[in-house]
Amino acid sequence: MRTLTAKVEELLYENAPDIEIAKAIKGFLKEYFSTLPELFGQTGGRDFLFRHTRTMDAVIKLIYKVALRESFGQYLPLKNHIPLTLVALGSYGREQLCPSSDIDLMMVYEETPGYRTKELIEKILYLLWDTGLKLGHRVHEVSELPEVARSDITIKSAILESRFLEGSRFLWTGIENRIKEIRFEDPETFIRQKVEERRNHHRQYPLTMEPNIKEGVGGFRDANMVYWIGKLLYNVPRIRELDSSIVDPDDYREFHQALEFLFRLRSALHIVTGKKTDRIRLELLPDLARLLKFESSYRGQLRLARRVTGHLKTIHLYSQIWLEKMIGPLLPELYADCLLPEPRHRKLQAHLKTMSRHAGRAFSPHPRLLDSLIHAERPERPDTMLYRELYRLFERAQSHTVLTTLSEARLLGYLIPPMKKVIDLPQFDGYHRYAVDRHSLETLRHLENIDDPHIRELYEALDDEDRRTLKIAALLHDAGKGRKRDHHHVGASLFRIFAQKLGLSEKAIAQGERLILYHTLMSTTAQREDIYSEKVVMRFASRFGSKTMLDMIYLLTYADMKGVGTDVYNDYSAKLLRTLYKEALESLRHESRLDETSKRMAAVDRLKRSRAFLALPRSLRTKILAINSDAFFIRHSTKRIVSIAQEAWKTEEYRYQITNSRYLTIEIIRRHDFNLSYLLSRLSRLHVVSMEITKLFDGLKYFKIDFNERLDPSETPQLEEFIKASFFPHPELKLHRPEVHPEDLEVNCDHSREYATLRLQTADQPGLLAYLISLFDALGVDIASAKIHTFKGRTNDLFLIEKNGNFCQNIEAIVERLIAHNPDKA
Repeated sequence: MRTLTAKVEELLYENAPDIEIAKAIKGFLKEYFSTLPELFGQTGGRDFLFRHTRTMDAVIKLIYKVALRESFGQYLPLKNHIPLTLVALGSYGREQLCPSSDIDLMMVYEETPGYRTKELIEKILYLLWDTGLKLGHRVHEVSELPEVARSDITIKSAILESRFLEGSRFLWTGIENRIKEIRFEDPETFIRQKVEERRNHHRQYPLTMEPNIKEGVGGFRDANMVYWIGKLLYNVPRIRELDSSIVDPDDYREFHQALEFLFRLRSALHIVTGKKTDRIRLELLPDLARLLKFESSYRGQLRLARRVTGHLKTIHLYSQIWLEKMIGPLLPELYADCLLPEPRHRKLQAHLKTMSRHAGRAFSPHPRLLDSLIHAERPERPDTMLYRELYRLFERAQSHTVLTTLSEARLLGYLIPPMKKVIDLPQFDGYHRYAVDRHSLETLRHLENIDDPHIRELYEALDDEDRRTLKIAALLHDAGKGRKRDHHHVGASLFRIFAQKLGLSEKAIAQGERLILYHTLMSTTAQREDIYSEKVVMRFASRFGSKTMLDMIYLLTYADMKGVGTDVYNDYSAKLLRTLYKEALESLRHESRLDETSKRMAAVDRLKRSRAFLALPRSLRTKILAINSDAFFIRHSTKRIVSIAQEAWKTEEYRYQITNSRYLTIEIIRRHDFNLSYLLSRLSRLHVVSMEITKLFDGLKYFKIDFNERLDPSETPQLEEFIKASFFPHPELKLHRPEVHPEDLEVNCDHSREYATLRLQTADQPGLLAYLISLFDALGVDIASAKIHTFKGRTNDLFLIEKNGNFCQNIEAIVERLIAHNPDKA
């Protein structure tokens, strides 16, 4: 700055034109602003605003000096005699000027003959504009100030925070008198207007994952509001100078730390974006983290975002409390609808009991209640009595109101320990609008205020215990986030511990665990899968198993989606959820199939947790989980499923394995046509005791055939020839027709929407399976899954067949060819 001053002095001495002087100042400013990132980075932004403000002060004072020299030449009067004063307003007046903020400057003059004040003002403005400074200016005659202040509360706010910058100190005394006049003129109207303005801004800019740190909840305007009202009512220049009965010194230290951090954040935001902006967009976090000395990694960004949210909450909390202490005695009606604390209460338990009693309807906490809560006596950790009050709280119609109040008082993590790690935890998923704790409270709020009539009926039909369990699950459904393990499993574990402390029944605990474990299942199934597919619906419904649990997951899904904070729950998604719910409700009628699907899903869960499965390529894991056959997962161990899948993964045409220890077993994986009837006919002297056929993936099928005896080792080469020959075309086989009675055969084309079944229970006969498979092959019937079992001379064969094949239209032919030879039929 000294170099610039010397340069300007030299130009003045040389009578250089204004444009040259402005050019020199502009060059200095360009270089200065280019060094701001480096200057900011040296200290992480500490004292940056003050230093930046002082630099701008020096530039404007220099321009004022230039304008005076040019206006008066060598007959320069004393500054105090010139009826002009430069006044800093807004963030500039508060010495909190950010790099891209407008420099709010007010020029106040007094009309005095001989000084040509207006020409001087014009010269100052032209010089300022020519330097390229972002200027927001006002020009007023000193007597106009009260009238100007009456015209707009924003202008009145700005004038209240005026700071003398340059010019006549004599005139500044007159300005201060006018400011005093402005202070005392109808303060109640000003306060009402400012309170309403803040409330509107809070509604417009709630505390989201991308907060507005100026106008939003907990932003600079909250702190400014305390300053304005303090200035208006007590004429104090700083918040910390308010009486300790209003601003507790310990509370102020925490408030000041939060505010100082946000000032550094805003400066960094301006430097990173190169423009005036107040919204912390997620894509800016890496650069902001680097500039503010956080790690630029994901972990560092997480810490930064969490810090921002926490500090905004701190500023909002104390601003509410201090404002009410100043405004409340003057305008108590502004807080008439808020819930006040009981004056006699000193302990947290008593406050909780009172709030719970009022939670039959939603309420807003009075700032005095927040003040009482943060200073209330409480044990080191929640005790039995506090848990008892929490248990009762979840019985109330609007329990979210109390929990939100506790959150504002920063007591949510204390009273609900499972929530501790997710307080202020950001969610960088592009889906959630709020941090985890706020989203959880929003979920509970929407659960207690359902606007869909049909869903509301389901909620009201729940008994008290189920409703309480559902509320707690809604609050804790994301409590497992921020850990290394999957948050569904962590959340379920946290729910169990908390529910036990509340005294919930084992049935309720099991329900809550299941709800949290699968709280995203309904939305993902409805929006990503074919909800008209029976297998999809059955797998979804099998996770819950009863209408009550189905109702509860539907309610939780609705509230969770509403709590996201965007239009995730809309007419389209609502229709998908409703359809899935109805389909799942219908599937509950099919107990046997639901039970089988439930067993499959339990096996799938075990599979997903196994190291062998997790070691497979992701694409192969996806293919395995998509295998349709429930029996495949139920029948085989995790290790065996992985082994079969790995073998199939490597199969180009076919591969087989013969096991001939205690009895003969043949396993075949094939990609193309395989003449099973030929193989069975060549082995017809051996009795098949069980056979499994399963469609795998990529056109591959798995066959496993168990016989009731060993094969002589010398016959193994011939068996291998039979297997290999099964993959080549053969003339139509002439097979012996088995003896099948009408009562032995059961065909069901209404087994499900997708599958038909053929069940054959008859006397075991040589060539029976070969004949049946040959019949299917002749008619082009594709077996999706088969379970063949023989015991004590009786065979029990069940075939699951896709209905989109040739089975149902050929039922008569199948039945006729199976039983036409029967003497009874003849």
